[in-house]
Amino acid sequence: MPDFVLEEEMTGQGYTLICGVDEAGRGPWAGPVVAGAVVLDRQSLSDALRLGLDDSKKLKPPARAALFEILQRECRIGVGLADVEEIDRLNILQATMLAMRRAVEDLGAPIPDLAFVDGNREPQMSCDVRTVVKGDALSLSIAAGSIVAKVTRDSIMAELDVCHPGYGWAHNAGYGTAEHKAALDTLGVTPVHRKSFAPIRKMLSPDP
Repeated sequence: MPDFVLEEEMTGQGYTLICGVDEAGRGPWAGPVVAGAVVLDRQSLSDALRLGLDDSKKLKPPARAALFEILQRECRIGVGLADVEEIDRLNILQATMLAMRRAVEDLGAPIPDLAFVDGNREPQMSCDVRTVVKGDALSLSIAAGSIVAKVTRDSIMAELDVCHPGYGWAHNAGYGTAEHKAALDTLGVTPVHRKSFAPIRKMLSPDP
């Protein structure tokens, strides 16, 4: 389970305001990539968050939704996204880095001294950055960021499912499921599909 060991270690090195950052949606064929940034108050964190926060992938949707509501009430939250056009123009890695930077900027003032970022790639930010591999399972701050990113993106994909029915995005979140692939074969590519991704690119430019 994640804890505050990493945060306390960096506080001992002089950092006073630390946020956790994670993303959701690097792999799907459609929709934006979304990042969440969260500043947790370690002194007054509720038991619901201290005991409930975890890697969003390990939590069922109702648990994620409940934790997201508590985070909104009790914590500073920032959300950033990069849309499909930016993903296709920059590539998914650079678009993810952009979404992370936007999430930290969305926290507003005061700007964190340090951002713990899940993974091994360091985005450019206006504060110091420390990458943490599998950080959403180690740091409560990153776990909180992962929940914000996942719940926010799932909500966006549910809205896009209404606009573009038939692909199953309300439950597959745009990933390349059999249902999604079958819908592409029958309904075609939408404006919110990632045209730089191989399955979509192949549909748009099939081999002769």
